Amino acid sequence: MALFDLIDFDDHEQVVFCSDAASGLKAIIAIHSTQLGAAVGGCRMWDYASDDEALIDVLRLSRGMTYKNAMAGLKMGGGKSVIIGDAKIIKSEALFKAFGEKLNNLGGRYLSAEDVNINTDDIAIANTVTPFVTGTEDKSGNPAPFTALGTYLGIKAAVKFKLGRDDLAGLTVAVQGLGSVGYALCEHLYNAGAKLIVTDINQNTLDKAVIEFNATVVSLDEIYDQYVDIYAPCALGATVNDNTISRIKAKIIAGCANNQLAHDSFDQTLLDLDILYTPDYIINAGGIINVSFEDNYCADISTKKVEEIYNTLLNVFEKAREQNRPTGEVADEMARKIIANGGR
Repeated sequence: MALFDLIDFDDHEQVVFCSDAASGLKAIIAIHSTQLGAAVGGCRMWDYASDDEALIDVLRLSRGMTYKNAMAGLKMGGGKSVIIGDAKIIKSEALFKAFGEKLNNLGGRYLSAEDVNINTDDIAIANTVTPFVTGTEDKSGNPAPFTALGTYLGIKAAVKFKLGRDDLAGLTVAVQGLGSVGYALCEHLYNAGAKLIVTDINQNTLDKAVIEFNATVVSLDEIYDQYVDIYAPCALGATVNDNTISRIKAKIIAGCANNQLAHDSFDQTLLDLDILYTPDYIINAGGIINVSFEDNYCADISTKKVEEIYNTLLNVFEKAREQNRPTGEVADEMARKIIANGGR
């Protein structure tokens, strides 16, 4: 694979391939931009089918972090890292210390945090050898609850714009993925009176959702065929793809997953289908917003900043409607202008 020819290689400043034989670490760190500050973005651990798949994922995720941080008004650049392997098998103290040493080699150009299959305990281990991590337990802590809150508020903004409603009572939401963020989102939605249709690879989590949220469980593939008001992708990316886009019956796509669209062209397709797409890197910014207050942490201040996601999305939706353009395209343009203007 020719790295520089990849469509997802969006003038990244630096891509680092890391390995450590003793611990079994195989990782890729992608720094997309440091124009607004040091690159900040979580580390994801996943058992990728190939190294090429891992590379494409980290490139897309790091670019998304650049836009996410810009649209959230944070003085941080965009970066991301992935550790290749099955989290149930390869996690160890030695591995995360080795990862921490790789962060040291970057000299603070990139700070890592929690993402899929990486928790505060893992970050704490890395923190024993490197200062270049964030989201630590004794400071801002687990970002997941704030990501869930921001996603919930983003759904409310989408419902306000698309359906003209200030409440979610009686609306049906298909939540794909009940990880730490997806499950917390379900709690917000349930408390707001929404009906939930859910799917996940973990049966115990599904059983718990049935008991706690009166959720209806469907198979992993059936989630796309549900007649719902909102489809909330909360697992891995690219679930809106060639095989699924024609099956989605929702009026709104709004969830916490990164890179929900397999191709940027689906942004226009969703507009043509009259489905409101909520740009993922705006709606799921709650976690990184919380992390941004790491050094002088205050949960109340962080929460107020997360609440800005609601109006940011309404602004994007209005601009897109005025220009008759896809929401993701408009958001990208806004983010690039913010970066070009030094964060203003």
